Amino acid sequence: MAYTHDRLIADIGMDETEERVRAALADAGFGVLTEIDVKATMKKKIDKDMDGYKILGACNPNMAWEAMGLEPRIGAMLPCNIILRSVEGGTEVSAIDPVASMQAVDNAELHKVASQVRDMLVRAVDAA
Repeated sequence: MAYTHDRLIADIGMDETEERVRAALADAGFGVLTEIDVKATMKKKIDKDMDGYKILGACNPNMAWEAMGLEPRIGAMLPCNIILRSVEGGTEVSAIDPVASMQAVDNAELHKVASQVRDMLVRAVDAA
């Protein structure tokens, strides 16, 4: 089972792709709670250079509320991460597949919520 939904945004850099992804996520009801500039962190912490790589932690409050109502400790697996990565030819966007990440939790109702969130994330990535 794939654990991400991926899309190449051809011939567009990280900054513009990030703007597009953030707007698409907002249109789908997600907010970005966290962001990690992995490239800058690796340079600062271990003095290693790498191509652009950023992780956005996205959350849809209504879906998170529903999931936490079904599994109170599910917050350990939130938010939904979206990766922006500089690659040859543009920027790759990868969104976590919540269905794959929730496989360890034995709760059919939670899996239904995860499936809804996956569909929302796929639409957002594809719209960016």
